[in-house]
Amino acid sequence: MAGMRDIKRKIKSVKNTQKITKAMKMVSAAKMRKAQDAMAAARPYAYNIRNVVNNIGARVSEEVHPFLQKKEEVNNIGLVVITSDRGLCGGFNANIIKKVLAFVRENPSKKIKFYFVGRKGYDFFRKREYEILKKYITFGGKVRYDDAIEIGKAVGDDFVNGVVDEVYTIYNEFKSVAYQVPKVEKLLPLSLEETESENTIDYLYEPSPESLIKEILPRYLNFSIFSAILESIAGEHGARMAAMDNATRNAGELIKKLEITYNKARQAAITKEILDIVNGAEALK
Repeated sequence: MAGMRDIKRKIKSVKNTQKITKAMKMVSAAKMRKAQDAMAAARPYAYNIRNVVNNIGARVSEEVHPFLQKKEEVNNIGLVVITSDRGLCGGFNANIIKKVLAFVRENPSKKIKFYFVGRKGYDFFRKREYEILKKYITFGGKVRYDDAIEIGKAVGDDFVNGVVDEVYTIYNEFKSVAYQVPKVEKLLPLSLEETESENTIDYLYEPSPESLIKEILPRYLNFSIFSAILESIAGEHGARMAAMDNATRNAGELIKKLEITYNKARQAAITKEILDIVNGAEALK
């Protein structure tokens, strides 16, 4: 009977866990829809500001703004690593950490300096011998554009002051609910895309292109970071929703197995009691 009580207790425990994972899946589904809406709303602005920067940048020299100037020798690389603050989202954070470690291995002669957005990445690398310049772990999935401005200013100042010679970001690009791709994207120095002459539109600028590019480039850097964070947040909720869905299904399968085991034990106990009664009756004859 003690074995049956243990099985029954375990069934109850797994059912309670299943309720939690099901609720977390529903919460993540609701948050993911909001994150997808925010991401979709940001994409047209990201596309247009990129076109504006490329168009104006084709008419100015690299000396106009420090963000355009390539360093003669690259010794220090800044890496903006975007992960989640919370776990229970499958391999979402582990994939980013693997991508970061691969990036470090591919640049053995460079010193990698980190900016962490999200607790999970910071918790992993803070115990290792890496230089951490900044950490941002209080957003909790509710990032604002002002937060991206804060990160962009820190990154931009370090680049201009020579703390880092190049800056990259690594984040999960949202593809679908169950599919996020770790992506490495160069932030600084900004590489302007070459535009074919036949498609180039000539504008009259007021003020000058030099004045405009100085104003737009910091905004472009900030929004690049903001866009990457939005992609990561949407991917996080998608990964958590998929992970909790798998956990709910696995809990259901475990409950079925435990119920079968419980019924077998119960049947064995009933059979044993019947045999005891029969043997007792036979002994009285």
